[in-house]
Amino acid sequence: MKSFSERRGLKPIRQTIHADGMTDELRNSLWNALHIAVWESEGFLHDRYGNLPKIDDFSAHLWFSYFKKPIDERPTYGYSNRSQRILKIIRDYFFGASWNEVYDFLEFVVGTFEKDKPRLSDFVNRVLITEMSAYRFIDGKLVDITNEQEREMLEEALADTRFAAVSAHIERALTLLADRKQPDYRNSIKESISAVEAMARLVSGNEKATLGEALKVLEKNGKLHSALKDGFSKLYGYTNDESGIRHAMLDEPTLSQHDAKYFPLSCTSFVNYLKSALA
Repeated sequence: MKSFSERRGLKPIRQTIHADGMTDELRNSLWNALHIAVWESEGFLHDRYGNLPKIDDFSAHLWFSYFKKPIDERPTYGYSNRSQRILKIIRDYFFGASWNEVYDFLEFVVGTFEKDKPRLSDFVNRVLITEMSAYRFIDGKLVDITNEQEREMLEEALADTRFAAVSAHIERALTLLADRKQPDYRNSIKESISAVEAMARLVSGNEKATLGEALKVLEKNGKLHSALKDGFSKLYGYTNDESGIRHAMLDEPTLSQHDAKYFPLSCTSFVNYLKSALA
């Protein structure tokens, strides 16, 4: 929501989506979200019953799996305020890290507390939306999805337990796309198309059906207009045909993030369309 100053034209309205960087406001707000939801949660820094605080296990996991540093480098039990000393090390890292490392850290924290704090990703997403980040948590991974309708469509598809194989392909496509160190655009596209193929087989009742065969079934049953069928066929090709569009496209020497991002969205949309044919 615009502030009073922004509505009155006294302060510039933030309009830039932050895709390749991070403002101080965004970084501060993300830390505050972790502070409220995790660091200040009951038993994390101090345990009223005399047990080790939860930060002990968390920091051991962090040092071992994320920092890749010796666990015994953490402040020892002989220090006073040991929990606060550990948290300060984490804080110094967070505010000194590059913008992409902050997102790496967020994924690690959200993944670590997936069971204990299942709403943490939703809380962080609200911050990402407010501070104009180009990324959202979807199924535990930060993905470059700036349109909220697109995000909701992907989340709905991933949550659909009726078609586990289809959802698995979409999830894998997003995972490959979301890897900021080594994104695999080619295989992300393949997984997206595989989701369509898996759905097409269910629609046609043929476990070996190609997308083209499933489209013919829909057209024959009056559930797909011929012009729409032709459009889908030209877009994806007969995906089991080695000379199809899929294979020609994947032979391109360079595939961009835009290419890879398009396919999870368009394939999920088409999967949802095919699902409606089963109703």
